[in-house]
Amino acid sequence: MQTVVKRVNRLSHSRWNHCRLTTTRFTLRLMVVAFLVSNSISPGQAQSVPSSALPAATSAVQSTEGYVLGVGDRLRMEIYNVPEYSGEYRVLADGSLNLPGIGAVSVQGLTLQQASQTISGRYIAVLRRPVVTLTLLEARPITIAIAGEVRRPGSYTVPSETGVPNLTQALQLAGGVTGTANLREIQIRRLRSANRGSEVLTVDLWQLLRQGDLQQDVLLRDGDSIVIPTATAMDLEEARQLASTSFAVPGEPIQVAVVGQVNRPGPHILTPTSGSSARPEVPTVTQAIQTAGGITQTADIRNIEVRRAGSDGTTQRIKVDFWNLLETGDLAQDLPLQPGDTVFIPTATALTPSEITALGAASFAASEMTVNVVGEVARPGAIAVRPNTPLNQAILAAGGFNTRARRGTVQLIRLNPDGTVSQQRITVDFAQGISGENNPALRPNDTVVVGRSSLTQLGDTLGTLLSPVTGVFGLFRLLGL
Repeated sequence: MQTVVKRVNRLSHSRWNHCRLTTTRFTLRLMVVAFLVSNSISPGQAQSVPSSALPAATSAVQSTEGYVLGVGDRLRMEIYNVPEYSGEYRVLADGSLNLPGIGAVSVQGLTLQQASQTISGRYIAVLRRPVVTLTLLEARPITIAIAGEVRRPGSYTVPSETGVPNLTQALQLAGGVTGTANLREIQIRRLRSANRGSEVLTVDLWQLLRQGDLQQDVLLRDGDSIVIPTATAMDLEEARQLASTSFAVPGEPIQVAVVGQVNRPGPHILTPTSGSSARPEVPTVTQAIQTAGGITQTADIRNIEVRRAGSDGTTQRIKVDFWNLLETGDLAQDLPLQPGDTVFIPTATALTPSEITALGAASFAASEMTVNVVGEVARPGAIAVRPNTPLNQAILAAGGFNTRARRGTVQLIRLNPDGTVSQQRITVDFAQGISGENNPALRPNDTVVVGRSSLTQLGDTLGTLLSPVTGVFGLFRLLGL
C-alpha cells in the first residue's frame, strides 16, 4: 500500500513540474513579444539590426569608393525601418543636407561612409540606434586639371550626366596621350577628405594595358590634378602599342618634317589611314618617307632618326632601323609619329650592290627614278623608270638603238655616294636579266652613253669633208694646200 502511494505522489510531482515548465515557457514567450512590441518603431525611433542583415547598397553612379561629397551631389538616404525619413536629398550651397527631424548636416568634403556615420550620430537624438545608408544617385559636375604629355592640356569640367570619370576617360577628354608619355609614373594630386591636406597617387597604366589591372584606372575626384610625365627613353614596341590604345591621340592629319636622303625633303602633311578598325591609324615613319617621295638609293636606313619635342622642352632622338624592318619584318621600327616630329634620313657612306637593290625594291623607296640615256638612241634624254631597272631596259625605254648606234657596248657613268664618278663599259645583251657586270641595275641620275658605230663615224667624217663649204677646204687640207 505504501508503495502505491509513493508512485502516485511521484506521478503528481512529475505532472506539477511539467505544468510549471510549460507555464515558464509561455511566460518567456510573452516577455519576448512584449519586448518586441515595446521596441516597435514609432516616429522618432529605429530598430537596430546587424549591418550584415542589411542589403548591400548599390549606386546609380559608377563605383563611389572614396568619392568625396560636394555641392550639387544628389543622394538617396535610407534609414532602416523609417521610410518617412528616407528619400532623395541634394547637397546645398553651404555643403549641407537638410534632413527631416535633425535639420542641416554638413557633409562637404566627406566620403559616403563618413557622411553616413555623421548623419547616424545626429539621428541618435531622435531615433534609437539608427542605421543610415547613403547612395550617390547623381554626381555633381567636377573640375580636373590635366598637364604634361596630352594633346590638349588644361582644365576640364565633367558634367554630372556623364557620371564620375576615371583616369582613361579624362585622358580621352584631353585629346589623348602623346607618343612621349611615361605611362608608368602618372601622378594624380588629390585633396584628402575632411580638409586633411593633399596626397599624390602614382598610377601605372601599363599594368592596365598588359595585365588588365582596373585598379590603375583610378576614379577621379573634384579638384584632382593629373600630370603625365615625359618618358626619358623610347621603347619602339611600347610606342606602337601605345598608339593603338583607346586613350592615345587619335589618328588625324599631322604636319611633320622629312629631311635628308628623300626625293622631296621638307614639311609634309600626313593623313591617317583607315586601317582595319573604326579608329584611324596614326601616321608612321614609312608613310612620312613615302609622302616625301621615297628614299634615295644613297639613304642610310639603318640610322634613321626621329626628333621629337616633349612638353617639358626636351628633345628626344629616337633611332629607327629600317634594315631590321626589311629583313625581319619588325614592325616596331615603323614608329608612329605625332605633330611636329622631324624624320632625318642620313647618307650612307658605303652600300653593297645587294643593299642598293634591296633599297630600290622597298615600299618606302621612290616609285620611279630618273636616268639619262644619251647618244644614238631613238629618244635621247632623261627618262623615268622604276627603281632597279636594268641597263638594257633603260635603253629600250629610250626607244632602243637607232641605225647609227654601236650596238655592242655602251658606257655607264655613275656618281657614287662618296662623291666620286665611275665609268664602266658594258656589253649590251637585251635577252639577259639583271647582272652586276653585263646588265647592272641602274641608280638615280645614272647616265648611259650610246656611241656611234665605226661605219657611222666614217660616214660622218666623209660627210663633213664633202659638204658644200667645208668640203673644199677639207680637200685642200688633204692635198696639203
